[in-house]
Formats: sequence, C-alpha cells, structure tokens
Amino acid sequence: MDSPTPNPNAPPLKLLSIVIPARDEADALPATVEHLHLEMNLNKIPHEILVVDDGSKDATWEVLQTLAKKIPALYPVQNLGQHGFGRAVTFGLRRCTGDAVVIMMADESDDVREVVTYWKTLNEGWDCVFGSRFIKGGGVIDYPGVKLFLNRLANFFIRMIFRVPLNDTTNAFKAYRRTVIQGCEPLIAPHFNLTVELPLKAIVRNYSWTVVPISWRNRRYGEAKLKIKEMGSRYLFICAYVWLEKYFSRGDYKKKP
Repeated sequence: MDSPTPNPNAPPLKLLSIVIPARDEADALPATVEHLHLEMNLNKIPHEILVVDDGSKDATWEVLQTLAKKIPALYPVQNLGQHGFGRAVTFGLRRCTGDAVVIMMADESDDVREVVTYWKTLNEGWDCVFGSRFIKGGGVIDYPGVKLFLNRLANFFIRMIFRVPLNDTTNAFKAYRRTVIQGCEPLIAPHFNLTVELPLKAIVRNYSWTVVPISWRNRRYGEAKLKIKEMGSRYLFICAYVWLEKYFSRGDYKKKP
C-alpha cells in the first residue's frame, strides 16, 4: 500500500500539542518538559505540553504542579479513571487543543529536537509523520537485547500482514494532524497496543504519511512501563481488529476526499 501524497493546500498549522503519558515519572519529567519547552521556544513553535498523570504513586503530580508554575505551556491533567498507557494517551488526545499532535514518552527516551522535524514535516501537508529508529539516520542506544529482538519480530509481522513499508510501527513517538486523531476514533487500545492501533488505522483509513529517522535511548531514571508479556495477545488483537477493517469494511471508514 502506497501512502497518498501530501496536500500542498493543507491549512498551515497553528498550535502543536505534545501529549505525554506519565506514571511514576517524578525523576524524569523535569528534564523532559524543560528541554522540550526550550526547544519549542528556540524554534518559535506555538505549543502546549499536556502531561497525563496516569495514577502515579510517587510525586509525579506534585512535580508537575511545580513545573507548571514556571512553564506556562504545561498543562498537567490526571486520569482518574482506569489506567493504562493507551487510556492515558487517549485521555490527553481528547483534551488537547492543537491542530497537530505529537505523542512522546516522559522518560527522555525520545529526542525533543525531533519534535521540530515532526512539526516542519506536518506543515509540508502530510497528515501523519512516523518516526523510525531503524532507517538510515535513526538509531537506538542501550536497547535491551530481548526487547529489541521481539520488537523487530513484531514489526516484521505487521509489515507482512498489512503490506506497508513502515518498519517501526510499535514506536509511540509519532505526529498527526488533529483531523487524523478524530478520524481514527474510537480508539480502543487500553495499553501500549495503542502505539499500533493509531498508525495502522491512519494508514488503513487512507491518511497521507511519511517516515523520518529518529533516535531512541534507554531511560536514565525509573523503571520501564512496557512489559514483554504485554507484547503478545494485546498487540495481536489490535492487529487483527485493524486488519479486518482493512480487508472487510469496504472502505466505510476511509478518509473522505
């Protein structure tokens, strides 16, 4: 499946929302938010940073309150309902106000400079910009070996069954126009499988997309939230769900011209 071409007449974007789910990230959040805000200001990108505290048991909420006093673009919110990575991201997506959205992690594993690349690329008229750590110019630092093997296996499987060249579908760090988020509703994945549901739905529903190289480094603080055992049935369920739409929905959900 080839991606549609970008729309050169797409309206210019006015505000970038960066949605960051956070659970027990008190140590990592100050650096993540401060570096992100600085990078956006240096590049004159109008932005809001919406951090979703997803049931943290540490001082995450208190840290966010302190940061919000000195960073006016920061909007901390609490997900007081059921928790899970996907639920937290969806909670943030439904409350942000920008006409473009970047989803990124709280632990500084994603490079804030690449948010600038996402913004500029979306402004070329693309509906989605997907980062890949596994193309020329991308890379990973200190990626745990077992997780890396399973990551490459899962992404190979997705490429084969959906017949798309994207080789890093499972990575959360991606960018979308707000119209894409709205067009992919309802989002149903409650956990890390949202990282697969959102880009695959966007592709299947005929939104335009392109790929840029990104880098990733292992967290310096705290504990990884993604557990290997989650990379099985939940991911398979979402892949099957979107695959059925692709081949049997007769285009009912595709982007309208």
